[in-house]
Amino acid sequence: MFPPGFFDRADPSPDHFFYAPPRLVTHIDDQAIAAVGVLYQELGMTGEVLDLMSSWISHFTDPPERLVALGMNQVELAANPQAHEWLIHDLNHTPRLPFDDNSFDAVTCCVSVDYLTQPIEVFTDVARVLRPGGLFVVTFSNRCFPTKAIRGWLYSDDASHLEIVKRYFEAADGWAEPVTKQCIPPGIPGDPLYAVYATAL
Repeated sequence: MFPPGFFDRADPSPDHFFYAPPRLVTHIDDQAIAAVGVLYQELGMTGEVLDLMSSWISHFTDPPERLVALGMNQVELAANPQAHEWLIHDLNHTPRLPFDDNSFDAVTCCVSVDYLTQPIEVFTDVARVLRPGGLFVVTFSNRCFPTKAIRGWLYSDDASHLEIVKRYFEAADGWAEPVTKQCIPPGIPGDPLYAVYATAL
């Protein structure tokens, strides 16, 4: 489904080296951040929510009842005011999530899917930890750390990125048909924002 080398990266070193220095910055502009919050609100992201590849901000307009932030940097995660709990976990090293089956009502991944080297395994395990009918919402823009993004992402345009994430859902086990959305399309000043989401079976 994906050609050889698609998931290679310019910097193949363990990710914990790259993410060791805290980066308390935003990776998309304010308009895109607001669009993420609006999308979460429209989709009813409430209850117990897992924020994958998280940092110091989770972009919820209305924070869920319980938010678990999973990421790579302790300082960033500890600074997240919306997180009730947080933990360090490297998905590229261990795609299996450290949670029981049916643990969450929803899962989010904001502007980080382009760094996954084993996305099919991760998406399959997200379906495992979601309760039936729960949503996995993946949002992204056109910014990245180029040395850590996978080659297939770097050599694709934004329209292709939507198709790539859609194919992740289709290749993984446990998902209904994914939906693609341009939350902020190209041509509007500022960062574009795209979303792909699907419901766990």
